[in-house]
Amino acid sequence: MTSGTTGGEGLRIVVVGATGNVGTSVLEALGTDPQIGSILGLARRIPAWTPPKTAWASVDVGKEPDLVELFRGADAVIHLAWLFQPTHDPETTWRTNVLGSIRVFQAVAEAEVPALVYASSVGAYSPGPRDRAVAVDESWPTHGWPGAAYTREKSYLERTLDAFEREHPAVRVVRMRPAFIFKRESASEQRRLFGGPLVPGSLVRPALLPLVPDLPGLRFQALHAADAGEAYRLAATQDVRGAFNLAAEPEVDAQLLAELLQARVVKLPVPAVRAGLAAAWHLHLVPASPHLFDAVLRLPIMDTSRAREELGWQPRHTAEEALREFLSGLREGAGAPTAPLAPRTRGGRFGELVTGVGHRH
Repeated sequence: MTSGTTGGEGLRIVVVGATGNVGTSVLEALGTDPQIGSILGLARRIPAWTPPKTAWASVDVGKEPDLVELFRGADAVIHLAWLFQPTHDPETTWRTNVLGSIRVFQAVAEAEVPALVYASSVGAYSPGPRDRAVAVDESWPTHGWPGAAYTREKSYLERTLDAFEREHPAVRVVRMRPAFIFKRESASEQRRLFGGPLVPGSLVRPALLPLVPDLPGLRFQALHAADAGEAYRLAATQDVRGAFNLAAEPEVDAQLLAELLQARVVKLPVPAVRAGLAAAWHLHLVPASPHLFDAVLRLPIMDTSRAREELGWQPRHTAEEALREFLSGLREGAGAPTAPLAPRTRGGRFGELVTGVGHRH
């Protein structure tokens, strides 16, 4: 374990998967809360960065670590750890995302931690209503889209938590279901995860990208990572249970993207775009799979009333501001001093190519 600067008396929070886009923002939010005395951040690779009140431990939840001793005495465990790659090897992501999460849940119960805050997703939801103007609340079915590994795994863990709550009623379980989360520092990571080494950051400079495709179903929600971090802080420190949808206004569609990029909206058929993406994915030219593309076009629009009313959560950034900041970071190759958010990985973009696009994790 590597120790950082920790606080005195107060709540002890453990954050599993603390060095990524959301994890870094969660640590920052927790560190500002006077009722929190100490934070233990768990990650596969311990960073040089040490935020207030935080100590680090190196843990890979996919490899059967002893989590019970790390969790013992905690007031809450926030579970964020997730592998998006390798997209061509769903067995590997299943071992970390599903089996690793189950290990986390079991360790929470064995260590008698009173609260578990789990990072679910809008991707856990079943396809939205035919009328896309209808926003769904937290009672909407969470069967995901079966074709994509990400949505399949998120859905499976919803069922796992259903059973966990019945077996461990003393544990306060909170399921956060955020929309797409962005910040400037996440730009390099998200480019590697979803765009790959062949996507130049300069391409998203305003007026340089000539067009934005307008696809049926291309309408989604977003929020800033700092606002997500604040929601997790509230969930860990307040007596709330159940699921909370998280998203900021406005909804994002082709028109908004075109305005951000000063581009022209062009209607394109979904089959043609999907065929191009599928070919690129099978050739290992892009990491994002066509199955995830299918899922994104079917995501529901979420009603966030419960988070605002019961958590007291109010996003400080609009979805447009979060996207604008992210695009700026993408152009500049922005990142942060943790392994997932590093602006450059070993070997750079060439290293991404030779190790197999979509295989690094």
